[in-house]
Amino acid sequence: MENERIISIRGLEVRARVGVPDEERAAPQRLLIDLKFTALAQPEKLNDDIALTVDYNTVSLRVAEMAGDHPVKLIETLADEIAETLLSEFGLRWIEITIRKFILPQTEWVAVSTRRESMGD
Repeated sequence: MENERIISIRGLEVRARVGVPDEERAAPQRLLIDLKFTALAQPEKLNDDIALTVDYNTVSLRVAEMAGDHPVKLIETLADEIAETLLSEFGLRWIEITIRKFILPQTEWVAVSTRRESMGD
């Protein structure tokens, strides 16, 4: 694609029950999520109309909802689920997601990143 608008959301703070041991999933923990994506439809002019782009506030709310929805063991699983859902629900061409978790005492954080592309044209 010659021209592409890329939307970024950085450091979206969510609460999720995530972790391999049951004790780790017992209470929601803080995660930070970075998203970078672009819409499948890329009109040359947006005419200041949000309907012609992706509403990043709605995306943020959907991500927070998904993170808090159900416990998972792996942040990889959460990243995959978020990517697939956002691709289909928001008509995205591609999405990159990084999820940071603050669980290991000797580290600043651990993270997983994933990139998914739409199967649409």
